[in-house]
Amino acid sequence: MIFQKDMRLDKYLKVSRLIKRRTVANEACDAGRVSVNGKTARASYDVKVGDNISISFGERKVNLRVTAVNETVRKDDAALLYELI
Repeated sequence: MIFQKDMRLDKYLKVSRLIKRRTVANEACDAGRVSVNGKTARASYDVKVGDNISISFGERKVNLRVTAVNETVRKDDAALLYELI
């Protein structure tokens, strides 16, 4: 795996397969349904290892900590990019 320092939030959500499409991730950020470290984040936010991300999917809320930021990752390894908290 190739590691990098940071990545746009909308791209990270797509690469980690938390949200299926980047445009949907972008819309979720614009709607204020995604926050990083307790603050509402824009799609252009640079995600770094150690960031805490909260995503609201209707009634359900997902909280996770970023453990790795990779440009590309196989479907089987996508869950290794974060840990649920």
